[in-house]
Amino acid sequence: MSEGEKTQNVAKLESRIDLLSIIGEVEGHEALGERTKTTRYEHILPRLARVEDDDKIEGLLVLLNTVGGDVEAGLAIAEMIASLSKPTVSLVLGGGHSIGVPLAVSSDYSFIVPSATMVIHPVRTSGTFIGVMQTYRNMEKTQDRITGFIADHSRISQDRIEELMLDTSLLVKDVGTMLDGREAVKEGLIDEVGGIREALAKLHSLIAQKKDKDKETGVTD
Repeated sequence: MSEGEKTQNVAKLESRIDLLSIIGEVEGHEALGERTKTTRYEHILPRLARVEDDDKIEGLLVLLNTVGGDVEAGLAIAEMIASLSKPTVSLVLGGGHSIGVPLAVSSDYSFIVPSATMVIHPVRTSGTFIGVMQTYRNMEKTQDRITGFIADHSRISQDRIEELMLDTSLLVKDVGTMLDGREAVKEGLIDEVGGIREALAKLHSLIAQKKDKDKETGVTD
């Protein structure tokens, strides 16, 4: 791995597992300020394609500490992770807020540390806002894409996600819900409370299961 690659969001572990970190704000089509920590989707997407294509890579571990960010970019990364044939495990550290929620649930199995939090809130928009019904409908469709993805990749229902999004009793000057690690598991968003030890152990287990299944079906590397 070149010196330049070491500074990117993907690192290869010794055990043929790739490590993907999603930190700060997920950057979309517009570049954010130099002082803002960002995850750039144009860096992540081709690297995920490499993970799928490289026979030497057996699994992917996703570490998240993100405040959210661009919806289109976040969903693009989440869909890529969800469509990988290699075993994937995610671990929420610090925070997995906003569009970080579908990123957290996009893996085959998800963990969250007890002190981490996940914030679920309605879709926001920036820039020019046209006050017509079509604008609201488009935002509603975008929100449905997000809640639908979360429901499809976790144990929480779409109706419950929307309830949490629209709660007015928990966030100061905002609408939505903040869940700590254990609450996120209780709600069915995340599979299990745990840290890096548990996440790596689960990923190795999934890799072993895939190898056994491939042997049974006659699939070879």
